[in-house]
Amino acid sequence: MVAVALALSSVIGVGVGIAVYRTNRPRELVLAAAGIMLTIPSFALFVLLIGPLGLGPAPVVLALTLYGLLPILRNTITGLRSVDPSIVESARGMGMSRSRQLLTIELPLAWPVIITGIRVTALILIGIAAIGHIVLGPGYGELIFGGLGRVGTPVALNLVLAGIVGVMIVAVLYDLALNLLRVLTTSKGIR
Repeated sequence: MVAVALALSSVIGVGVGIAVYRTNRPRELVLAAAGIMLTIPSFALFVLLIGPLGLGPAPVVLALTLYGLLPILRNTITGLRSVDPSIVESARGMGMSRSRQLLTIELPLAWPVIITGIRVTALILIGIAAIGHIVLGPGYGELIFGGLGRVGTPVALNLVLAGIVGVMIVAVLYDLALNLLRVLTTSKGIR
């Protein structure tokens, strides 16, 4: 679920970031909307999505996708806006089209900032995904909620700790994989 939501958030966040990073008002509106989405309590959003999507992974994936937009969107905009204008002007002076400037100059220079937003998003989503068990989403939330449902019994703490450790291990693995992706996809001159 986290991988699907992260992929969807990345495609949407980077795409929208590219579309609005040059214009003030649309950029502010998009960032405000993504910020508002992140303030909705996950428990409440999962329950609200039961009506249209039912129980299971679908409401969890949609909620995680919405929660993942702000860090990716913000980092995409920040990364693209931080590209030195003289570099872009030089590319324009060499006759590069706007799309070629974006693909060959601006995005590669902004990539380290964008991938950092994706890494942050992955960690946020892994933590929130555990709460998705409230709508019968799969994952370590089953252990955590199982332990919480057995408070006062000898097994309760073990179940909660097993769920927490599982979430932590997944988070570390995602972070390592995304850091490796950053190293492999960032040109040596930028690193």
